[in-house]
Amino acid sequence: MPRRVPVRQPRKHRPGRSPDGGTDDDSFFWAPIEQVHWDGTPLRKEPKQRLRSPRRPRPTRLTHPPDPVRGLAVLLALSLVAAFFAWVSAGPLWLAVGHSTKGTVMITHCSGGGLTQRCRGIFAADDDRFLVHGIRVSGVPADHTDTGTTLPARVTGPGADTAYVDTGAGAHLRWLLGLLAVAGCSAGIVRWTGASLLADPRQRRWATGGGYAGPVLITLGFLVAAW
Repeated sequence: MPRRVPVRQPRKHRPGRSPDGGTDDDSFFWAPIEQVHWDGTPLRKEPKQRLRSPRRPRPTRLTHPPDPVRGLAVLLALSLVAAFFAWVSAGPLWLAVGHSTKGTVMITHCSGGGLTQRCRGIFAADDDRFLVHGIRVSGVPADHTDTGTTLPARVTGPGADTAYVDTGAGAHLRWLLGLLAVAGCSAGIVRWTGASLLADPRQRRWATGGGYAGPVLITLGFLVAAW
């Protein structure tokens, strides 16, 4: 087997003659066989291809309506959870925006501890404007649960059923975390009922809007009740 083969070179002169007066045979030179194609052209470096990251497949829309039994169960469950968090967040939200009445609460009974602590007391508004017996007291420190202990507190109004003792960062966490939970329930309703996967764009928009509007209306209702 030959180790070298002739390689054809490009010519820039008149065909049939080389620049020095020779023939076309002078346009060949001998190169190693590993560097030449089968047709006599030299090997060239192939351009490197850029590696492309694989595209993520787009979520496909459902071609059939979601399961109504599953969707109704998810809707009811998440609506109840959203109602609970809206209820516990309504009062702290009004207090955070300044709608409150200051006063003093006297502890009459406490049970449990930590997250399960439950306290009742008597709230007296400043200037003796009103008095509320048996009101629920929230945020009582663990070392102030003895009967007869008096603590400064705030309520949303004369008809309030909860007096809030904590006035620091905990007061803001009550409504902030609660409303975030309501927003999570709204997203869960839209996702797990199949509202965002409907094939018809118009039906998808209406179903998605209704999924978000339900918990929002529940929250507005509790805010009006807590005023």
